[in-house]
Amino acid sequence: MRRRAPIPGCCWPASWTRCAPCSPCGSSRPVSEAAGRSRFVEASLARYKELTMARLLEYLPSKEPRRYLYDLLPVYPLRSGKGLRPALCIAACCAFGGEVRRVLESAVAIELYHNAFLIHDDIEDGSESRRGLPTLQADQGLAVALNVGDAMQVLCIRLLLNNLGIVGPQLTWRIVNEIEHMVCQTVEGQALELGWVRDNVAELSEEDYLRMVLKKTCWYTCMHPLRIGALVAGGGAIALERFDRFGYYMGAAFQIQDDILNLDADEGKYGKEINGDLWEGKRTLMLIHTVGHASDGEKQRIRDFLSVPRAARRQAEVDWLRATMDKYDSIAHARSSARQLAGAALHEFDQHFGALPDSEHKRFLREVVLYMIERDL
Repeated sequence: MRRRAPIPGCCWPASWTRCAPCSPCGSSRPVSEAAGRSRFVEASLARYKELTMARLLEYLPSKEPRRYLYDLLPVYPLRSGKGLRPALCIAACCAFGGEVRRVLESAVAIELYHNAFLIHDDIEDGSESRRGLPTLQADQGLAVALNVGDAMQVLCIRLLLNNLGIVGPQLTWRIVNEIEHMVCQTVEGQALELGWVRDNVAELSEEDYLRMVLKKTCWYTCMHPLRIGALVAGGGAIALERFDRFGYYMGAAFQIQDDILNLDADEGKYGKEINGDLWEGKRTLMLIHTVGHASDGEKQRIRDFLSVPRAARRQAEVDWLRATMDKYDSIAHARSSARQLAGAALHEFDQHFGALPDSEHKRFLREVVLYMIERDL
């Protein structure tokens, strides 16, 4: 297979190749088509989430200490998140002919890990709101919130062990290995992002950003949920690496759109503070693009802004940084990159899912790619 140059704004491990070019997508879709896709995807997400939440709430302990621990475990899961990760896991399993009951424990474990990561992320970032309400540490205090996040990760162990009686020891061991790799990649990606903020690393490349996103977002948001779903459906017979590029492209597009929404969403819908990533000094694709095009004086002002802790940053400087991003069309650049990544994901979908029998689950896996870059929350 002949290696082709990466699409602009995209990178992947050197061993990954493409057999055909992929084109930007989503920019000229009819509004009615996008609206229909949104309705279908959101209805599908709601159904997958209902399955996930019913099992999650049934599983959570009902014992003491309630006030300081167990009553707090469902706080984040019950907020208005989409449940994307368990949805991808369940949909992949069903698209390959598997049964929901055989994959549900793993899907719920992924969702619990996700919410544990959110609690810890909010602590690490000093975030003030999550899904339209105060973050757990703002409401309950940092120490209690940290312990709740730890408890969520511990509770995942029993869920994964339940698989012994559902899919057998061999598949259970493989699922545990998938989860271990997922968690390791996620904390490594988080370490990169936190380290860049701590050390005030201002001049990064887009490849640096995408490498961080691969680790922090793609493995646990898309790649491992897809892999685990297919693993369960195929009884271990399906080569899981076939899903990695699809999951990477989709996950990277998702993260870029998430970063864009932090700057450009309707605050009433978004549920988090607008420009929160600027206050926190996140090294987003937009910030990296702005630094790469800024004058020497502007670069120094950005470095100075990023060098101080969040509490010392001022609204005027945040407004200036946002205006500078607009000056260099950095948000438009990010949107274009997300569209190209979504185009690459659709190409991979057709390669690895196209021959499957048509089903609502297969349709969901395709439609969710464009939904990710069209969503407004």
